Amino acid sequence: MNFFPNGNDSKKFKGDIRSPCAPSRVIHVRKLPNDINEAEVISLGLPFGKVTNLLMLKGKNQAFLEMNTEEAAQTMVTYYSSVTPVIRNHPIFMQYSNHKELKTDNSPNQVRAQAALQAVNAVQTGSMTLGAVDPSGLTGPSPVLRVIVENLFYPVTLDVLHQIFSKFGTVLKVITFTKNNQFQALLQFVDGLTAQHAKLALDGQNIYNGCCTLRISFSKLTSLNVKYNNDKSRDYTRPDLPTGDSQPTIEHHALAAAFATPGIISASPYAGAHAFPPAFAIQQAAGLTIPGVPGTFASLAIPGAAAAAAAASRLGFPVFPGTHCVMLVSNLNPERVTPHCLFILFGVYGDVLRVKIMFNKKENALIQMSDGTQAQLAMSHLNGQKLYGRPLRITLSKHTTVQMPREGHEDQGLTKDYSSSPLHRFKKPGSKNYSNIFPPSSTLHLSNIPPLVVEDDLKMLFASNGALVKNFKFFQKDRKMALIQMGSVEEAIESLIQFHNHDLGENHHLRVSFSKSII
Repeated sequence: MNFFPNGNDSKKFKGDIRSPCAPSRVIHVRKLPNDINEAEVISLGLPFGKVTNLLMLKGKNQAFLEMNTEEAAQTMVTYYSSVTPVIRNHPIFMQYSNHKELKTDNSPNQVRAQAALQAVNAVQTGSMTLGAVDPSGLTGPSPVLRVIVENLFYPVTLDVLHQIFSKFGTVLKVITFTKNNQFQALLQFVDGLTAQHAKLALDGQNIYNGCCTLRISFSKLTSLNVKYNNDKSRDYTRPDLPTGDSQPTIEHHALAAAFATPGIISASPYAGAHAFPPAFAIQQAAGLTIPGVPGTFASLAIPGAAAAAAAASRLGFPVFPGTHCVMLVSNLNPERVTPHCLFILFGVYGDVLRVKIMFNKKENALIQMSDGTQAQLAMSHLNGQKLYGRPLRITLSKHTTVQMPREGHEDQGLTKDYSSSPLHRFKKPGSKNYSNIFPPSSTLHLSNIPPLVVEDDLKMLFASNGALVKNFKFFQKDRKMALIQMGSVEEAIESLIQFHNHDLGENHHLRVSFSKSII
């Protein structure tokens, strides 16, 4: 058996070559899992060019992979020097071999390797249908996953997605976009098997505690065409791609609804870099844990808005708890609006600390949230919504806090401090309210309904302010919750303000929030 051109080198091989070698078409792969197969090793090289030969040393948990050109091998080694490849949750290590090529013979191991290589070539040339059963294990589901991030309470970047999914294998390309007002992404793995493992482990998981839920399906695409390396898309096998228009857009981040203020989103620090991004310390940013997968993400169980806002800041999204948590709300109806109604409405999107209606211009008010991220969220969801007949106009204020009246100065109750209010929705760590944040809609979600309260009671209650009740539905399994559809979004907003925390008796106070469902 002679795999090396210079004869006796195979006898000299001691297993772990660690000395630096000059670039070569042959790459030495180390620390492979015990049950590795040829297909999985070949998949490491596929993104970078044609794999022309393979030598498996299963007893040593090592392999030699030969690429068709030295340039392809260089790209591969450069990439994997910054992004550690993972197979079956095992980090893999590689470097150039001091061998310039591999020779083949007719041994059983080499025959198997050649069969796997032929299968790869068949797939790449289109002579084998994707999804067909193949003994090499190279075919199967699409290697491209479609990812939807629901309950986007905090920013999710391309780099965060890459780090999360890279725990299951090599991510080759990522494209992010907004569709149907949802932040989505397409991620291409080296093969369908890896994509399948990632889907099984991550589908339904939350990136942050109680929010940013991953919904994953297989894409009909089998390959992604990436033209630019920037904050919207990235081809990790092509660091030479241009940046294109690297200026971030609100649409790209799916934050038109969540972060609609110019200047809040900064360009990715890696946009346009002609090198691969360094590994991101996801353990410091996300609370994602994957059951049964050791060595994935350390769960910090990010408990609340402030902690997650800090994480968002580490992701490259500036969050300013002191200087950007106060909003200026204008075009208010001074005959109807009170500090309490603003506290209830804005409290759907964060914890309101103080509200101040301007004494000399009661169409304006200042609202101070717990942190800047909550202010952005409330502003984006409520700006333009009608309240008591007038569309709200909301911007960030230059004020850093809302000042209480000085002692002896009466302001007719126009300034209120709610910092110790029991009605805050997000102070409790891990609150389910994080996953129930939706834009204003005509359908309201009702909870904490006592057993003796029936449908007619609630319909009469919500109609008592002159609003139209179009539909009502109790949850089948739990009559403590229900959906009620009002005649318009404006009526639903006013009903939420009026009836949230309404005393229904039996020590039950009604909880009202906006729903994404329709009846």
